[in-house]
Amino acid sequence: MKISGAKIIMETLIEQGVDVVFGYPGGQVINIFDELYQYQDRIHHVLTAHEQGASHAADGYARATGKVGVVIATSGPGATNLVTGIATAHLDSVPMVAITGNVPCSLIGRDSFQEVDIMGVTMPITKHNFIVKDVTKLADTLRLAFRIAKSGRPGPVLVDIPKDVQINECEFTPQETVPEEAKPLAGEEALQAAAKLLTEAKKPYIYCGGGVLIGGASEEVTALAEKLDAPIGCSMMGISAVPTAHPLFLGMQGMHGHYASSMAEHESDLILAVGARFSDRATGNKLKFAPNAKIIHIDIDNAELQKNIEVQLGIEGDIKDALARLTAMVSEQKLPEWQKRIAELRAEENAMPQSGNTLTPYRIIDIMSEITDENTIVATDVGQHQMWTAQRYPFAKPRKFISSGGLGTMGFGMGAAMGAQLATGERVVLITGDGSFGMNLNELATAVTNRIPMVIVIMNNGVLGMVRQWQTLFFDKHYSNTTLARQTDFVKLAEAFGAKGMRAADPETFAEAFRTAFAEEGPVVIDCLIDEDEFVLPMLPPGGSMDDVITEVKG
Repeated sequence: MKISGAKIIMETLIEQGVDVVFGYPGGQVINIFDELYQYQDRIHHVLTAHEQGASHAADGYARATGKVGVVIATSGPGATNLVTGIATAHLDSVPMVAITGNVPCSLIGRDSFQEVDIMGVTMPITKHNFIVKDVTKLADTLRLAFRIAKSGRPGPVLVDIPKDVQINECEFTPQETVPEEAKPLAGEEALQAAAKLLTEAKKPYIYCGGGVLIGGASEEVTALAEKLDAPIGCSMMGISAVPTAHPLFLGMQGMHGHYASSMAEHESDLILAVGARFSDRATGNKLKFAPNAKIIHIDIDNAELQKNIEVQLGIEGDIKDALARLTAMVSEQKLPEWQKRIAELRAEENAMPQSGNTLTPYRIIDIMSEITDENTIVATDVGQHQMWTAQRYPFAKPRKFISSGGLGTMGFGMGAAMGAQLATGERVVLITGDGSFGMNLNELATAVTNRIPMVIVIMNNGVLGMVRQWQTLFFDKHYSNTTLARQTDFVKLAEAFGAKGMRAADPETFAEAFRTAFAEEGPVVIDCLIDEDEFVLPMLPPGGSMDDVITEVKG
């Protein structure tokens, strides 16, 4: 039986296990949306306030589950509004399929109404992209898109479908869900060499990146660390790969990492990096990074090996498999001198200024963690609040921290938090700043309409805090365009959208507000008034190393 291209899209999505999609209708996808109406009992479409919010929601859905997130948008501005979300997913290796409509094939290249070469626009920020000009190739192209998106190092794939292809008909034959491509496995010889280096090390350090979460290797990395008696640190994208409470876990390292974690890495004689990119924020001055350490780097993407940091041993392969085999190869170690040094570093960190009795960022996060549970998903936007959360919130399970790392996308949080909640059914907390929240606060309408149980905690300091911090430290306090001076009343704003709004200026008020909000069935906004001069510390200066770390700012 022949069916239309739009119907083929629905059948193929269902075939690939998709039951939720995010998007916004428009002229060049109206046929797709007509079929979504017909299929509404099998595919739930979440209408967002803006296509960017839809792309971030698909991203959050994927981060929270590991499944492919799907977003649909029309041609022209609808498609270009997805670009920031697609780039965000690309930089953090998130599996996503973006489906865009386009003008009919006969009108392509004629500057038609709402025509944009979205393939050309997104080529640098997708794992692959397609334009389908023949309806007979539509189903197989979508299947290939899903296969590419979730295989190897995941990433976003765009499929552009002209309107006439959505209307044209052809035969459709259902198939099974496409499997991932077979993952490359680490070579035995390389793992034996790694095992030898690890066994010989006196001060080993395991560095977890986002690839540990993507590869489902949390248990494996923990087992290896326990066998080696090695401390574990992580990049921001690796947060929640290892429970915060694990005795070997030191927390995030890097520019705003935990002092003990960054110093342990700096002083180590061997770093085992798994699924990490060695980005500039993680390493600081690459010439001074871990000066006495040999480095073993395991990653599923061969392009990452030797890209940013020169390593002694680069191993391409599936992380979960490689770590399991590596653990079997190494002998059990006890490193009392190294653990003694780690304890000293922890003590130095604990002696640094901590949360006081006022409504500080750390105090806000501590109160939250007392009320939430281990299943709560915590999403953030980007800025100081993101770093405070990465430093302080105690995660017990993988995939509970949803944040934009590589691109650092302000405005990511609202969409991502909603997508993560709709994917898992778990309560979600969005920690944001007044600057980031202002970017996509229109998605409050989506949260209210869908009665999403989320608490939006705004750390409101009236400034663009992270940039202001840099201006304070490195630009002689020239506060150029970082003092917002906005008159927005976030409580009234929340109420205008149909959500509940509260305000807190002290810990007791916040604790009461958060406890009430966390029990609500729909979205609640809590406006938390914090000092504009709260800093994120420690901090490596730009281009600096652990020799230059800033742990305190006076005056």
